[in-house]
Amino acid sequence: MEERQEREPRGDMDRGGDDRKGRGGDRGPRFKKKTCRFCENKDLIMDYKRVEILVKLVSNKGKILPRRLTGTCALHQRLVAKAIKKARNAGFMPFSV
Repeated sequence: MEERQEREPRGDMDRGGDDRKGRGGDRGPRFKKKTCRFCENKDLIMDYKRVEILVKLVSNKGKILPRRLTGTCALHQRLVAKAIKKARNAGFMPFSV
């Protein structure tokens, strides 16, 4: 039986190095971080009667959009969800399209 020989990794084919060609090292942020529109503008009050604001936070199918898409913070996202549900029950917004 023959003994197995250990292969040494080749320089450009090595998977652990940062010297890969065509991969551009430190790229920085790919997109601008979304900020909460309600935290930035304190005059913008979350209320179930303000349907023009709530419509922007609902998809065209009627689903509440997630935080990562709208950019709202966790506190305001909870308030948005409650306001949308109140507006639906009051008849200001439809449950589905």
